[in-house]
Amino acid sequence: MAETHDFPSDLLAGQEELHQVRAELLALLKRLPWSVDPLDGFSDDHGWRKIERPASPGWTADEQAEVEKLRERERELAVFVSCHRFWAEVDTQHKVDARMRLKHAHETTKSPEGP
Repeated sequence: MAETHDFPSDLLAGQEELHQVRAELLALLKRLPWSVDPLDGFSDDHGWRKIERPASPGWTADEQAEVEKLRERERELAVFVSCHRFWAEVDTQHKVDARMRLKHAHETTKSPEGP
């Protein structure tokens, strides 16, 4: 039987912010050109699948700074969550399950259980 955990509020908040930062970073990277530096487009159909990329104007200095800011915050939050004092209180055999429960804790608090 899986053990239930009462996660500290700061750990829950850190995990939630980590989810948000990762979502922001993913959305930003999807909007940006495929290459950080300006590059010509290319087409390659000599591999197992064809790859095509249009010419990339590259990222602006502001875009690069925004990506770096989000990546740095993601690293800070990942360290905070993974090194939180709470994990010292969890038995070794339950840590993986507890970590998975923490990752999905926002799903159980935001959506009501269905039939």
